Order: sequence, then C-alpha cells, then structure tokens
Amino acid sequence: MKAEIQLKNTTYSVDFDNGTDISIPLVPGKMTPNCFYAPFFDAKPFTSGDFTGSVKKGAPVNFFNVFINPHGNGTHTDCVGHIIEEPVTINKSLTQFLFFGEVISVFPQLLPDGDKVITRENLEMMGRKYETEVLILRTLPNDDGKREKNYSGTNPPYVDKGAVELINEWNIKHLVLDLPSVDKEEDGGKLLGHKTFWATETGWDFSKTITELVYIPEKLKDGLYFVQFSIISLEIDVSPSKLILYPVE
Repeated sequence: MKAEIQLKNTTYSVDFDNGTDISIPLVPGKMTPNCFYAPFFDAKPFTSGDFTGSVKKGAPVNFFNVFINPHGNGTHTDCVGHIIEEPVTINKSLTQFLFFGEVISVFPQLLPDGDKVITRENLEMMGRKYETEVLILRTLPNDDGKREKNYSGTNPPYVDKGAVELINEWNIKHLVLDLPSVDKEEDGGKLLGHKTFWATETGWDFSKTITELVYIPEKLKDGLYFVQFSIISLEIDVSPSKLILYPVE
C-alpha cells in the first residue's frame, strides 16, 4: 500500500508495505539491551495454587506476568515527566503517532577524558536536509551488538548540551537515539541533555519525547522516512515503544 502525504510544500509517496521496525525485541531468558543496572526483562507464568499459566505445564492458556523496567530494558519513549515532579505521563504527552523523520549517522567525538560525545559540531558537519519533527540519530560504528548490549557501567556515548541546543533550534519534537540516554551515564544528576531538550522560556514542553535504545540497521540509509510511533497506554513517564520507518519517494 502506498499513500501520498505532504510535508511543507512537497508531496511524498510513502510505501507502507516495506516498513522497518527499529525497536529491539525483548526476549525472556536472552540477553537484550540493558542499562543503568536495571533488572533484566523477564516473563514468567502466573501461579496460583495448583494453576501455572503455561500451556507447556498443562494449563489451557499461557498467562504470564511480565517484569520490565522501561528505562532500563530495551526501546522506550520518555516524556518530560521523567525529570520533573509533576505527574506528566507519556500517554498524555504523545498523542500523535505519525510523522516525517530524518535519519542522520554520526561518529561521536572522543574527548581527552575518554568520553565519546555527539557534539554540535558533529551535527552541523553532517547537516540537516529536511524540516521534520523527528530526528533519528544513528551512532557509528553501527554493529549488531547494540541489540543485546549491557551498557551498565560502560560510560556509553551521549549527546552534549550544545548538540541538544542545535536540535532545539531545528524544532525537533521527537528525538530518537540508539543510545541508552541523551546524557552521560554518571553525571551527578545534572541531566543537561534532558533538561535542555524539554526546557522552554516559560517552563517545560510537555509534548516532546525522547526515544532511546533503538537499532537502525545498515539497510536504512541516511535520509527521509515516514515514522510511526506505538506505545502502551501507560499513565507514567515512559513506555516501551515500537517505531516503524517507512521509505518515501
């Protein structure tokens, strides 16, 4: 199925038959992305008395409890409620789910202290070709290990304040990363990236989101895509999420 959709003054053809899921599946009992020392994802049959909710164990249905920390397990989408006291929820923040987005690949800069950082200069050098609401950053090198990496205690790459300021200048509403966080793993609670992204002159922007721990395969080249967001209707600051990128012409 193809559809014609307009962005600014240009009409694009979107191929809905060839979408690519850039979220990372969570599989019980297998290594999947994990960060900030969160418990690992798991799913176990519910038990009550003689009942065990597993067809393999004689039950008529599978009836599992799921154990997940969305910020620490796999692909997830945050709202500003992640960093403020107000009970802002992802279910009320993300109310539109279809956007145009641009994929940009970038090599984080190696700093003298050993940190690897996406800087303003990195993004300016790569350039922005489309005026979209979604920016999807793919860090290089890009290997399959991102699908199962335990990032806890590894000081993974992050985005510095200057780069986030540029992202705001680009009027990005939804930032998507293949990293565990915008910010440095241990920054003393400063959270400069998060705070800069969500800050406005009068307070906080409740409509913007950050999605972390995606994986953008090599077959998807840098450029323009049509993006579909899916979340669970959770009234907390975060939800596990699924993002589909559709090719456009």
